[in-house]
Amino acid sequence: MTGRGEPGVEDERGASDEPASTTAAGEERASVEPGGFTPLGGETVYRGRIVEVRVERFRHADGEEVSREIVRHQGAVAVVAYDAGCVWLVRQPREAVNEPGLLEIPAGRLDVAGEQPLQAAQRELAEEIGRGAREWEAILSYYVSAGITDERVQLFAATSLYESHAHSEENERIELVPWPLDRLEDAIAQCQDAKTLIGLFWLARRLNA
Repeated sequence: MTGRGEPGVEDERGASDEPASTTAAGEERASVEPGGFTPLGGETVYRGRIVEVRVERFRHADGEEVSREIVRHQGAVAVVAYDAGCVWLVRQPREAVNEPGLLEIPAGRLDVAGEQPLQAAQRELAEEIGRGAREWEAILSYYVSAGITDERVQLFAATSLYESHAHSEENERIELVPWPLDRLEDAIAQCQDAKTLIGLFWLARRLNA
């Protein structure tokens, strides 16, 4: 017979006397990384063709609950398309920032069901500049503005270009701008678009490697 003070009894009591709620709390803590947060749900306040605006609530690891206005977006792709002589840019009106002809690399939304990012990039390249590419390289992906939206852009490089056309259902006003590679620094200086700056800085480093 085991005595009260012996280890066997104490171990059994430690397992059986612990409140059931401790296990649940432990599971909750395990699901939250140190310094992390737990989503508590929210509601949609606007749903459009391109974005959904939600007010969502979160509980941080220290117990504080916060509310955030979040723009949900399907994501996008962008392409640094270049050959021996130029990088293919476009100008198009961007009414949101009052720019009649913003200088950009070809890009588009991930808005076709079942389409993978590379397939979307290939489609956008054909739609916007009438080119295909035999060589593709994934460069990186990044959040556009993580403080307010979950939109992520996946950036690709395309080389060994050839003519390839595709019809776009969007009513786009696009001007093709084949920009000479020996004036790449001028394009960077003129550019005010984030995805394009990232892509052109990558290209400049690649060409100077």
